[in-house]
Amino acid sequence: MTDQLANSPLPKQVLGSAYEPMEKFYDKLAAEGEPRGLIGPRDVDIIWERHILNSAAVVPFIVEALGASSAEEAKGRLADVGSGGGFPGIIVAACLPQVQVTLIEPMERRIEWLNEVVRECGLENVTVLRARAEEVEVPGKGFDVVTCRAVAPMRKLAGFTMPLLHSGGRLVALKGRSAQEEIEKGMKMILRAKGVNPRVVEAPVAPGLESTHVVLVDKR
Repeated sequence: MTDQLANSPLPKQVLGSAYEPMEKFYDKLAAEGEPRGLIGPRDVDIIWERHILNSAAVVPFIVEALGASSAEEAKGRLADVGSGGGFPGIIVAACLPQVQVTLIEPMERRIEWLNEVVRECGLENVTVLRARAEEVEVPGKGFDVVTCRAVAPMRKLAGFTMPLLHSGGRLVALKGRSAQEEIEKGMKMILRAKGVNPRVVEAPVAPGLESTHVVLVDKR
């Protein structure tokens, strides 16, 4: 099967200087992703759109959370919770080379995969940590940003992501169409975890592709 965006200029347009490492990541996913249980069989011909560009849609929100004016200037510490196959953490690390990215994942076989990807894509700003989010020793006052994708509904997610953030930090979570409903159902837990101003924003993926949804929650 050939990826629908295999001969499209879109990946390069969206990813810019991150395109080269992400092309290596794409090739590895296309060859090993399904056999190793990281992507489903129906995803094989839509890796660029569903996994890489979809993940890259969070980058502008991270840049904003870090108070930077561009991806090149963004600096800080970011934790990606439940990194799995590397979404969105690996893509974020490639797009924001000056941000220190910690990939948090409890499963050993996925940790092995993430370490391989980091090495093969030359991502020098990444630390891979085998742990559940609740077990992580928070550095200093906490991370500036926490990201995740398809990890848990907001009522659970708030409880184990917000404690990783310092006061004023931000959760940037890739979500589906039920994002607003998740916020409403999880409001009590979000507030209990010191989350404030939870909101859903539409995140453009690329021209001509369906946008995605991102939930932003600030830590008081």
